[in-house]
Amino acid sequence: MSEKTMNPLALRNQLCFPLYAASKELTRRYKPYLDPLGLTYTQYVTMMALWEEDGLAVSELGKRLYLDSATLTPLLKRLEARGYVSRARSARDERVVVVSLTEEGRSLRDRAVEVPRCIFGNLNMDIGDVRQLKELLDKMLASFE
Repeated sequence: MSEKTMNPLALRNQLCFPLYAASKELTRRYKPYLDPLGLTYTQYVTMMALWEEDGLAVSELGKRLYLDSATLTPLLKRLEARGYVSRARSARDERVVVVSLTEEGRSLRDRAVEVPRCIFGNLNMDIGDVRQLKELLDKMLASFE
């Protein structure tokens, strides 16, 4: 084997780098579809989590999105200012803040429903490869828990 293939610090030998670069590029491709909705990518995935299950505690939302409260709190404040979500203390435990969709936030889902299809159309990958990649990434994420 050559020195290049055995070098543990060679960029081409890293798992993290193609994941990072692909994630960055894929996120960039969402921008033209999210701009008309007034959302950043992180706001979009937050809204998707709430469209899936409304009324989540901030801590649970952060867990599902792999975001800490220092990132999530300002993001939620911006979504609240846009009228998409509301935050309120739980009646059962005042230490818990619950995030709920507003009517405007629920209706935004109808405008966002085509985004995944548009992104898939930009990938130049067949559906089988995309599914396989998703399964592998889900397996990787599960290994970190």
